[in-house]
Amino acid sequence: MSEVKFSNPGAVGLGGFAMTTFLLQCHNLGWVGITPVLWLGLFYGGAAQLIAGFFEFRVGNNFGFSAFVSYGAFWIALCFFIIMGTNPELVKAYPVLKFTGKGLGWFLLGWTIYTAILFIASMKHNTALALTFLTLLLGFIGLDFKELAGSQALGTLAAWDLIVCACCAWYIMAHIILADVGINLPVGKPWIK
Repeated sequence: MSEVKFSNPGAVGLGGFAMTTFLLQCHNLGWVGITPVLWLGLFYGGAAQLIAGFFEFRVGNNFGFSAFVSYGAFWIALCFFIIMGTNPELVKAYPVLKFTGKGLGWFLLGWTIYTAILFIASMKHNTALALTFLTLLLGFIGLDFKELAGSQALGTLAAWDLIVCACCAWYIMAHIILADVGINLPVGKPWIK
């Protein structure tokens, strides 16, 4: 009887995270409108990451399970926050739905705290993952200052930092996919033993 081989769901989860993060930063830098970000955020950053997270649960990876399910939910929530909160008819009927920078700032601050916890755990894995979460944490902090304190300069720095974060996530995705065909990209040692 042969052993069943499970695919690594991290390849899809990291791909969804990276591409959606990259496209949102392209929007934040004024290169693309919000529409493709919302669609990608709902389906690839949101739904695909959720699915990847549930498969991480199946293979017993608590870190991947928590990260992909949570960030999948982040993308879905953010997209609905923007879609519903900027719709004039909905906001008129339900003013509580109104999108505001301060509301977004507090939303992001909660995710900053969550990301700090995952950053600590990522340091036990490998350098590539630790760099991904370090840049994500720094990006969230920059966005917090942009939305809560009105610092456009930190918002721009955060966008560039998060593009680096997306590239780090794509690198780990490539590591997973290429390892399956015998090409081993280095990911570095854990920062914490």
